[in-house]
Amino acid sequence: MRYVLTRIGMFVLTLWAAVTLNFVLPRLMPGSPLDAALARLAASGQQVTNAQRQAIEAQLGSPHGSLWSQYVQYLSDVVHLRFGTSFTDPTQSVASAIGKALPWTIVLVGVTTVVTFVLGTLLGAFAGWRRGRRADSLITTTSTLFGAFPPFWFGLLLLYVFAFRLQWFPISGGYSEGATPNLSWSFFSDAFVHSVLPGLTLAITTLSGWVFGMRNTMINTLGEDYVVFAEANGLRERTVALGYAARNALLPNVTAFGLSLGAVVGGAVLVEGVFGYPGVGQLLFKAVTNHDYPLMQALFLVITVSMLVTIFVVDLLYGRLDPRVRTQGGEAS
Repeated sequence: MRYVLTRIGMFVLTLWAAVTLNFVLPRLMPGSPLDAALARLAASGQQVTNAQRQAIEAQLGSPHGSLWSQYVQYLSDVVHLRFGTSFTDPTQSVASAIGKALPWTIVLVGVTTVVTFVLGTLLGAFAGWRRGRRADSLITTTSTLFGAFPPFWFGLLLLYVFAFRLQWFPISGGYSEGATPNLSWSFFSDAFVHSVLPGLTLAITTLSGWVFGMRNTMINTLGEDYVVFAEANGLRERTVALGYAARNALLPNVTAFGLSLGAVVGGAVLVEGVFGYPGVGQLLFKAVTNHDYPLMQALFLVITVSMLVTIFVVDLLYGRLDPRVRTQGGEAS
């Protein structure tokens, strides 16, 4: 019980610190939402008058008052889940903007994370079991090669080859221009085609982490006494590899997988930006560019809370799976 209470206290303290940073950081950025809106008008060649400036300021609802009063109001809004209206699009609420972008990111990044975790774990376990052999060299060399590519650069390469040159896939977007999101099979197939290249970019560039994580842990596990004892007893090679070595080497990768699921909500800003994918990453980029405080704060809050909740759950599960963690945390085993 002491272990659980300690983790709950740390969760609450960390959440408060994250919420406070979420309020402070956007306000440390140079400029303001009003400056960004005026800059866009000036870039279009329009002359900005004082009347237009006041009208834009009133429309944006730019924050007024002292920083402390804004902070108190912000905490109250967070508790009551009031995120306000987007400065970028005053006709749309922040909750509505996030609600439209979140499913795209969850599907793209979530499915990619699950697939790469399963594939990378299997490849890493096989490479670790065949350490020093040809299969190990092939898997580790290939993983190192693709893992060294920056995701945005690899995405641009895929776009040039498969979208621009071969024209097998669309260049940008989450669905065809003019289409309306719905639950029809035609829309799902259209969205799937648009998600292939960004999904491949994320999968190929992140696969190496799962491969090397599982391989290294697998090699360490193979030296344990119970694995050597199982081999000495004449058990089948597959039984020793899967039932003894891989099963015990899987725990660190499962922990990392839980944390990766928490990061799914944050999306992939660079990859979504390269492909013009209508997810949270693309929405966050637009919010930062336009100094959209309400949208930025809500996005950061959603991302932070999802990560903290995932870490909290993984921490509790890890304490159940490994009693030594509870002992170190102050609870007697």
